[in-house]
Amino acid sequence: MTTPAPEQTTDALSPVRAGLLRAAHADAEALLARAEREAAALLDQARAEARAILDGARRQGEADGSDAARDLLVGARREARSRTLAARREAYRELRREAAERVRALRGSDDYASLRARLEQRARVLLGSAAEISEHTDGGVVARAPGRRVDLSLATLADRAVDRMSGEVRSLWEP
Repeated sequence: MTTPAPEQTTDALSPVRAGLLRAAHADAEALLARAEREAAALLDQARAEARAILDGARRQGEADGSDAARDLLVGARREARSRTLAARREAYRELRREAAERVRALRGSDDYASLRARLEQRARVLLGSAAEISEHTDGGVVARAPGRRVDLSLATLADRAVDRMSGEVRSLWEP
């Protein structure tokens, strides 16, 4: 059996990769839209709480002086920032979870056998024809050769796709 050139394997995986990326981008956009709404709601709530804290801080500041008011303001800003970051972290975790679920659903598709064959072919290109290849419980394959291992499971491929677009994801909630 001849081993295809890496360019051929890459080309063979291009439609799968493009489909995964399209699905991941669509899912990411939907998740990020929801996360933005949730983050906006959390920010509004945090701002309202910050305003309430600030109002209290102003009253306290009149009684206790400007140092105490400044400390409360800093605390309110930190709390608002903490909530914003927590909402972003949750949105990112949800994106990763959703992407993994969508990719695992490929196991039930009619094209899964073809996808699995391409993943096996890719594993053999990476590790050689003697590589021991086994099905991953979540779909995809894991290949082993002496001293080497390649994880081409569907969940890992989804994680890698999300990791590659992390800059794009981050830019969605930055000003």
